[in-house]
Amino acid sequence: MSKHYLIWGFSFGLISIILGAFAAHALKEILTVQQLESFNTGVRYQMYHALLLVFLSQLKLAHSKVVLYLIVLGVFLFSFSIYLLNLKATFDAPFLAVLGPITPIGGLLLISAWSILLVKSISTNSVQA
Repeated sequence: MSKHYLIWGFSFGLISIILGAFAAHALKEILTVQQLESFNTGVRYQMYHALLLVFLSQLKLAHSKVVLYLIVLGVFLFSFSIYLLNLKATFDAPFLAVLGPITPIGGLLLISAWSILLVKSISTNSVQA
């Protein structure tokens, strides 16, 4: 299970670095300041959860498929919907507006994962590496 956490964590970290650089260089002239800030929020949250997955891979406490799935799906729904929503006007893709309600669902999944980890840490005598 820890290998799955590492693979997803490293993958999300890699993608967030690529998208952050893409935003800073290629999208700087295309997106508005507000869109760029929003895009970077997606990048930041993706990186936070990439680091969380790498950290959790080392804890026996977190070896749960549910937590892994919540984080992975949460990042996709939260961060990736933000990326696409900010690019929809630029690439004249109004059909992407349907993603608007998906972003908060991704946020709820991430909150759920953190909540499960909190409850597991409280109910466990000690956190073991």
